[in-house]
Amino acid sequence: MKLTPLEIKQQQFEKTLRGFDVADVQSFLTLVSNEVEHLLNKNKELENQIDKLNDRVRHYERVEEALHETLQTTKESVAQKLDGAKAEAQNKIDKAEMQAEGILKEANHQRQQIRQNIQRLLEKREEIIAGMNSYLENSQESLSKFGKDELGIFNLPKEDLQAGQDPAEERKPRFELDEEEPDTEETKSKKEEEIDLSLPPGTEHLDDILDEID
Repeated sequence: MKLTPLEIKQQQFEKTLRGFDVADVQSFLTLVSNEVEHLLNKNKELENQIDKLNDRVRHYERVEEALHETLQTTKESVAQKLDGAKAEAQNKIDKAEMQAEGILKEANHQRQQIRQNIQRLLEKREEIIAGMNSYLENSQESLSKFGKDELGIFNLPKEDLQAGQDPAEERKPRFELDEEEPDTEETKSKKEEEIDLSLPPGTEHLDDILDEID
């Protein structure tokens, strides 16, 4: 049975012969009542503190749960961003490697073309040198023959001397220049052909070589 301090104070006992001292009993009951009241108040305070602590615990539990959820979300977000960054970095690496490979391939192709062009230029140079050497040799030979007058251009035939030819006419060369004709399209074309034919062999590709060098 649960007793309150007031019930303890108001508790009555029947009086009997040779019973307890009423004053002592009443004093003890008062003391017990006060102690019980103090304990009840203390217990109530403790219960209030427990309730407050429970509220704080529940608050911390909610905070902990929220932090846990936030941490989990952050971990997932960081993992996603990390995976995305890795994929992007790998894509950039692959793209850079492809570009570098293309640049090297193009550089090798250009180098090969340059080497081929140089080789063609060297071959054409050899052709020009050979043609010019041949032209110089032929010119030297013609000049030598002209100096020796092996063709007898400047020697008058004996028949002309015996026929009493005028000495003035004898001194004239056997060939005369034709009178200069006015330039026409046909004469210009012939002159250009003569000029082209007078070029040394092997120089007909000179313009092509100069174009390639440019």
